[in-house]
Amino acid sequence: MTNPLSTAVVSTSSDRIELIQTFVRIVQAGSLSAAAAQLGTTQPTISRRLQLLERSLGLRLLQRSTHAMKLTEDGERCYERALDLLAGWESFEFDLRGAAVQASGSLRVVVPNAFGQKQLIGPLAQFMRRHPGITVEWQLYDRIGDFIEHGIDCAIQVGEVSDPSVVSIHLAEVPRILVAAPALLAQFPALSHPRELATLPWLAIPQFYRREITLRHSASGELCVLNFQPRLSSDSLYALRHAAMEGLGVLLGSAWMLQEHLSDTSLVQLFPDWEAASLPVSITYPYARFYPARLRHFIETMREAMPAAVGNDMRWPIH
Repeated sequence: MTNPLSTAVVSTSSDRIELIQTFVRIVQAGSLSAAAAQLGTTQPTISRRLQLLERSLGLRLLQRSTHAMKLTEDGERCYERALDLLAGWESFEFDLRGAAVQASGSLRVVVPNAFGQKQLIGPLAQFMRRHPGITVEWQLYDRIGDFIEHGIDCAIQVGEVSDPSVVSIHLAEVPRILVAAPALLAQFPALSHPRELATLPWLAIPQFYRREITLRHSASGELCVLNFQPRLSSDSLYALRHAAMEGLGVLLGSAWMLQEHLSDTSLVQLFPDWEAASLPVSITYPYARFYPARLRHFIETMREAMPAAVGNDMRWPIH
């Protein structure tokens, strides 16, 4: 028996591929309106593409009501075949045309506020110059929402990745250092051991540390566990950096973001021989059978650029 999806694709041009791509996006997004928003078009356009695909196949793929949408039995079968077909189509195109294939389409990327505003703009610009056919929606959020619901293609994530439903590729490690303003330090006796830092006011980044940090001596391996009650907590690294400069507390922050303020002495590095664990940086994206070329190229760009972006290739001066 001839498979209707295969017959339909063979007998048409690349327009049919677009219809199948739309159908897959509808299923993954959960509704026509969500698919329209993710594809940057209108709901009537999405509905029309679905109707064209159903008409050409002679199958009902979705059952729709006012409040719900679900795949028919034929729809489930076609969805599974569509995923395989799209993956095969890209592989076929790439094998025939190789480096001549120009990646195109749109990428929706979630990046942390601090990285996304400065450190990653250079790599992003490099990526977009290499691939002029790709448009990017650059979303600055420190917390990642549901990939499918929000149409997120990938995310840059700082810290451990605990979500088992996503692919995670390690990119780099973010060195962290302890800093404080000279004005704050002047209010307390000279510090001789990091355990004495527990008596100072602290600033905290809840997603990374709240009331405790562990330091390790780089030479001896001695550990020092500090417990404290933060005076100010925030999820904004920029806000906490300025709070530290105002003398509100001790901050354990990303070395790349604090370096310029060590150089101008508005901040002082504390106990440089004692190190806090670095934070991993990863790129994450949902599991799928089909990964478009634009996503693969973006991942490769980030793998190349991230070590320099977070300071892995720099030597931090001791103050």
